[in-house]
Amino acid sequence: LFIFQNLSFQVSFSPDEASNVVKECIEGIIGGVDYSQNKVNQWTASIVEHTLTQLVKQGKPFKYIVNCAVMQKSGAGLHTANSCYWDTTTDGKMHCILVLCVKCIILRLFVFY
Repeated sequence: LFIFQNLSFQVSFSPDEASNVVKECIEGIIGGVDYSQNKVNQWTASIVEHTLTQLVKQGKPFKYIVNCAVMQKSGAGLHTANSCYWDTTTDGKMHCILVLCVKCIILRLFVFY
């Protein structure tokens, strides 16, 4: 609960809204491009940077952690793990997995109030 100039208001995290931002960022950066191992570092950095920029522009009082993995869609396995401690009433997380042609993009977004 934020109190600002004697006004009380609650801001909640919207996973749907964040998911739209993430998908637009990913599509804009590598939507129609074929997989290229030489470009993966650039893609992941751009996706994370652009996603954070767009989320911060919304002006909500959250802190964000963005994790992105891009891999070739070849049937190989990928195992990842994340752990966070937070207030479940105000904080949240969102997982976005997109499969585009020959690419698989996994983006995890953690939001803290």
